[in-house]
Amino acid sequence: MILEVEHRLSYRYSGFVHLNPHYFYLTPNLTPYQRLISSEMSVLPQADKLIRNIDQEGNIQHVCFVNIDTRMFEIKSVFSIESSDFNTYDFIFFPYESAKLPFRYPEKLARYTDIYFAVSQVAPQVSALAARLAGEAGYNTIDFLSGVTTYISKNFRYISRERGAAMKPDETLRLGSGSCRDFSVLMMALCTAQGLVARFVSGYLFGSYRHEHDLHAWVEVFLPGGGWRGFDPTEGQAVNKNYIALANSLEPSGVNPVRGTFRGMPGVESELETYVSIREKV
Repeated sequence: MILEVEHRLSYRYSGFVHLNPHYFYLTPNLTPYQRLISSEMSVLPQADKLIRNIDQEGNIQHVCFVNIDTRMFEIKSVFSIESSDFNTYDFIFFPYESAKLPFRYPEKLARYTDIYFAVSQVAPQVSALAARLAGEAGYNTIDFLSGVTTYISKNFRYISRERGAAMKPDETLRLGSGSCRDFSVLMMALCTAQGLVARFVSGYLFGSYRHEHDLHAWVEVFLPGGGWRGFDPTEGQAVNKNYIALANSLEPSGVNPVRGTFRGMPGVESELETYVSIREKV
């Protein structure tokens, strides 16, 4: 399957502004089952410098420098990828005891995972839900992850919320509703409560009427023997060939498609219009 994606972001300012360096996460972060066919990015006003980097978490990052004052800023990313069938559950746990909760990551991995757990705070009510779902899954690692994925999808009301940071997990749990990024952050916390390292993923989902014209968010969990495996608590399913990741992070705020600031006269305001198109090439 070949997927073609176009993503445009148009900023308009009420007065002239000077753009500070901007960071773009708009290039696919491909899985072993995907191949990039073509990719093009354009910026208006024309960038004086557009640098492609690998950031601290392994994502493809562009750093954009525009050195003229402007009242508009437009970014356009167009790419196509070939995406093949795969099964998220097709792997073997190693060490084998990782198939059951709780487990400890192997020593070399634990050097990194212990740091993550040390800074991750999980509210008591979230921990209680995680414990209940783990018990219902018979403390089977895969059954727990599948159970969390379907539980959130079935028991929480989806709300489209284009702007703003993700809510705290306990707030989403209290409200019983949220956006895809809220559900993803909640699932990350439920995984943390059971000793599983999880990260936030931002990207696109082809074939979903809710997300066909917007960014989507889901979760990847690091499993010994399986590496990073994707789960979507909004759609209630494991990640498949319809998902295109742009960036991942242990902190959701770190993977916005465009990050940056501007300088202008007091009171200058900005407006953003976005357009996303994902289609299968016939």
